[in-house]
Amino acid sequence: MDSRSQHLEIAFFDLETTVPSRAGQGFSILEFGAILVCPRKLIELRSYSTLVQPSDLSAISATSVRCNGITRDAVAKAPFFRDVAREVYDILNGRVWAGHNIVRFDCVRIREAFAEIDLPAPEPKAIIDSLALLTQKFGRRAGDMKMASLATYFGLGKQIHRSLDDVRMNLEVLKYCATVLFLESSLPEIFPLNSWVSPSSITRSRSAGKDFQGGRNFNASSSSPVPMFENHQIGSALNETLETRDLDQIECDTTKPDPFNMSELIHQMNVGTIKPDESTEGALPDSPKLSNTLVSEGCGSYSTFLEPEEISELSLSACFIPSSQWSQKIQILHNEALLQLHCTKMTVRFGISKKFYDLAGRPRLSFVVDASPGLCRVLDACDCQAQKLSADSGSSSEWRPVIRKSGFLNSSTIRLQIPTVANGDIASYSTEIYHKDAFGDAQRLVFNRINVSELDSLFVPGTSVDAFFSLDTYDYKQLAGVRLVAEKLIVQS
Repeated sequence: MDSRSQHLEIAFFDLETTVPSRAGQGFSILEFGAILVCPRKLIELRSYSTLVQPSDLSAISATSVRCNGITRDAVAKAPFFRDVAREVYDILNGRVWAGHNIVRFDCVRIREAFAEIDLPAPEPKAIIDSLALLTQKFGRRAGDMKMASLATYFGLGKQIHRSLDDVRMNLEVLKYCATVLFLESSLPEIFPLNSWVSPSSITRSRSAGKDFQGGRNFNASSSSPVPMFENHQIGSALNETLETRDLDQIECDTTKPDPFNMSELIHQMNVGTIKPDESTEGALPDSPKLSNTLVSEGCGSYSTFLEPEEISELSLSACFIPSSQWSQKIQILHNEALLQLHCTKMTVRFGISKKFYDLAGRPRLSFVVDASPGLCRVLDACDCQAQKLSADSGSSSEWRPVIRKSGFLNSSTIRLQIPTVANGDIASYSTEIYHKDAFGDAQRLVFNRINVSELDSLFVPGTSVDAFFSLDTYDYKQLAGVRLVAEKLIVQS
């Protein structure tokens, strides 16, 4: 295969991993599956799948087995990741990567796995994350846009959480979404958005191409490759559309986006090469600047933030609110108003963590502080309200308590999130961060863009922080809970 052919192939891949059962435990890869797809002819070129034995079999907990069905016995004789690293590298390196939620999860796990065996990780030419892509292009017609929800919407059956099967399901979902968008864009007056697709109106057999399950074979397709579109009329039109464009020569039509232009979608979803944390820290060597405006604490938009002592547990409640047109989330209220908290002189226990990444490949930053008894009382009550509502709604996700009570020196701690916001190609913190000097004057720190090393020097263990934060609930990958999002932080000298 010449370098140009490899250059244009898309590697759809998926990982199955262990599910951490205790604090500080990481993920271990249990299975890797990939399909190479030709974007010009929409055919499957090759496929590969292998089970992977983790270095510690005890990491495969009962929760992990419930998630993907991969037991300790199933991987006891499987190769270690080091044994298959070369095949994985050859499949991924230099190609366009594609998958569902891969930026946030699979790409990070791949990088961690190669780092553990001291080998360079593969680098993508570009990344297509179908979770973000379909949420943007297809809307939330299928609810939370998880793969299982999308498969149910299109009648593709139940997701079984095995790598190669999930990759094939991902491809099927993309085909259907693309077909619907193609038809809607062709006759928008007749088929307005969301007006005619029924979740039960389309069914399709997934029997074709279900080979290589659990195997270790990397094989070329037969002489009759499986087309990505089985409807020949639609497939021909789409193939013709894609064959007229080169992935290296992408031109976006800003007047009327073509929902079916794969090249354009790759351009839009390209987050570049995923780099180690150090690359983010070195992005901006300049120190943060102090604004000249002195600020008054607790004024303006932060006057609605309550201190724990002002809150009665009997006045707390939880309810569902729409988070988009097709999904909802839990909101925590105090006296029928959105609950937001203000706590002073919180001691930093552990500094900035940058272990996780968001959909755009940026680090999800957070730090840990000690929680006072009054704050624990309030957050425990919030947890109970939200967990009960989650369980009553039918969620089977494991609830993660917002307070960690068995941490360092048996003290209660909480984690505060520092979210980021993108403005074009530049990302910055959405949290307002201030520094208060010994005289009590607070000045806002101005960061031009994300610079994690500067935050490391601010939020050192033992530092005192005043925090204004909101409560944001989540239910993702069978884990649910309350996330504490810092709106404003005042770091004491």
